[in-house]
Amino acid sequence: MYETKTLREKIKLFTVILLPILITQIGMYAMNFFDTIMSGKSGADQLAGVAIGSSIWVPVFTGLNGILMAISPIVAQLKGAKKDREITYSVKQGVYLAIVLATLIGVIGFFMLDPILSLMDIESEVNHVAKYYLITLGIGIVPLFVFNILRSFVDALGMTKISMFVILLTLPTNILFNYIFIFGKWGAPELGGVGAGIASALTYWVSFCIIILIIHKLTPLKRYKIFKNWMKPSFKEWWNQLRIGVPIGFAIFFETSIFAAVTFFMTAYDTNTIAAHQAAINFASFLYMVPLSIAFALTIAVGFEVGAGRYKEARTYSYMGITLAVMMSIIAGLVLFIFDDTVARMYSSNETVIELTKNFIFFAIFFQLSDGFGAPLQGILRGYKDVNITLLMAFISYWGIGLPSGYLLATYTSLGPYGYWLSLTIGLTAGAVTLLIRMIHLQKGHLKSFR
Repeated sequence: MYETKTLREKIKLFTVILLPILITQIGMYAMNFFDTIMSGKSGADQLAGVAIGSSIWVPVFTGLNGILMAISPIVAQLKGAKKDREITYSVKQGVYLAIVLATLIGVIGFFMLDPILSLMDIESEVNHVAKYYLITLGIGIVPLFVFNILRSFVDALGMTKISMFVILLTLPTNILFNYIFIFGKWGAPELGGVGAGIASALTYWVSFCIIILIIHKLTPLKRYKIFKNWMKPSFKEWWNQLRIGVPIGFAIFFETSIFAAVTFFMTAYDTNTIAAHQAAINFASFLYMVPLSIAFALTIAVGFEVGAGRYKEARTYSYMGITLAVMMSIIAGLVLFIFDDTVARMYSSNETVIELTKNFIFFAIFFQLSDGFGAPLQGILRGYKDVNITLLMAFISYWGIGLPSGYLLATYTSLGPYGYWLSLTIGLTAGAVTLLIRMIHLQKGHLKSFR
């Protein structure tokens, strides 16, 4: 990151930061994307099992990873304030915190997995796939969480190409592992959807090793001495990170868990409906990586400018990012509308599943637009370290408005399962509007104090 003077310079710098983040996020999500597609080729029950497993894992991972994302605005603001020595200390403590959180979620998962799955009215084979998909995935939790701390540190310095490089190396590895363990190739057992969990866990270890090697050897990062002179864990620093990270994590959890809750309610329908729901949500989420990447780039850019006390520049980056995200979401909606049949056939050869998937995709168009507006606003507010009110807004919008409206639409109208998808648009739109109001209020306050 560096200071920019003109709008043209800002656009250029933002693009340099954004594109590698986008490629990184698409690459990371592509692992889940290929898990789903390749599992679906093993049968609807395998696809449904991975769907259930993912619906449990994704909100947990994104919520906890959101806590760890506190390191991004912390490092960005320290970099903007030219306090490089404090960056090393914060990152090392963040690694400790990542290990503790990963271990904690592993222990909780060990005791809670069976009770959670028993709440779902699903077929025994689907239950089996979901359970062991999550168990095998758990082998890679610790390296995954530490990797994300280190990646956030590198990205916050503006060196986003490094994360892109790591993901581009590991994505083919994930596809290869999927091929081996899902379909039983080269002497490995044919594990179906469970094999996707093994493949993901092994890939997490590979990416973890690569980023450690890069940080240890690459000159611009080497000077931070992340892996040298380890100090004792500091509960005070953990608390400082948790004060920022917990609201971020829970805000993200409330958003992603509403999708998981919808999948939970989908278990009231047949396996084909569950499979179609997962296929549509998987591809829609793939497209969501664009506004999400813009949000991450905005956290870095806004955080850097706020740390340096340049509030006008922070506001310029904010509106630039929002405009770009909305435009890209309109394009994503058009892609879904035009290529619905092509997308559906990527996931299944079952004609019933294909038709159901196309119906779900139609509803996905609308919440793509809501996401395109809401995601960058979250990134902007994280850049300001304004996270507590965002947490409250997320809870009310997604769980107070979105999910209840979905239950009513699905239960008391002819929409059936599609009522839940319509509720996603309602919840996401409510969240986006409240976040916009908060951002405008915050920026006005900063500009007044600056004057």
